[in-house]
Amino acid sequence: MPAVFLKNRSLIRVSGSEAQSFLQNLVTTDLAALAADEARPGALLTPQGKILFDFMIWQDADGFVIETDDDQRDALLKRLTMYKLRAVVDLSPAGEGVTVSWESTNTGPADSRFAKAGVRLVRQAGQHGTDDPDTYDALRITNGVAVSGRDYALQDAFPHDALMDFNGGLSFKKGCYVGQEVVSRMQHRGTARRRVVTVTTSTALPPSGTEITAAGKPVGALGSVVGRRGLAIVRIDRAGEAIATGTPLLAGETPVTLELPAWTGLIFPSTADEASA
Repeated sequence: MPAVFLKNRSLIRVSGSEAQSFLQNLVTTDLAALAADEARPGALLTPQGKILFDFMIWQDADGFVIETDDDQRDALLKRLTMYKLRAVVDLSPAGEGVTVSWESTNTGPADSRFAKAGVRLVRQAGQHGTDDPDTYDALRITNGVAVSGRDYALQDAFPHDALMDFNGGLSFKKGCYVGQEVVSRMQHRGTARRRVVTVTTSTALPPSGTEITAAGKPVGALGSVVGRRGLAIVRIDRAGEAIATGTPLLAGETPVTLELPAWTGLIFPSTADEASA
């Protein structure tokens, strides 16, 4: 029963009679579809559709708890306060640190990102475990769960890049929110080209940030790494063409294999024409 304390996570409580409608008009997650025992990913986007803040969110009493990195919390709280205006909403810090556990009967909201991959992982405020954080990172990598700061930079990635269109973090049905027009256009036109992949090799992978190339052309860069496995966000059209033609994919000088998470149903396009189809 692994249980890992994530000390760099912080919480915000959003409560009040208009908490749901307030957030529903701002963030990517469809809160009307959020089950009482579920935690979903979400983001507050720039008007250009890129991820400005990312988080997990679940229901709590008369509102919601937002879990984000501690270096995002104050700025996210400030941004939400800016949007508050006359909404009947209370915004407040709600503690530090979150424990994630799996292969257990622990209670708590189940993370939808892992549920998509067939893994029940629950999130609990506070410290309830002492296992090595690498254990959690290894689980993330195996299941294609990317996080900001490790796998992509804020204000650089679109929600599609982080698979939020598959993991419950991005709605195309609930109506308008900040950046919605851009991500909806990407969805309907099928123009998402960058995707999370798992990266494997027969030896230890080079460090995070190492460029992945095919025939000298950039494909992406390594993010989270644990031993011989890692995550990367890559151009799937370029990776697919390399795979189809037998061109080696290299992380630095290390040959690697790339795989799209099976739970997404995505496949690598074999040609540039197929990628734009």
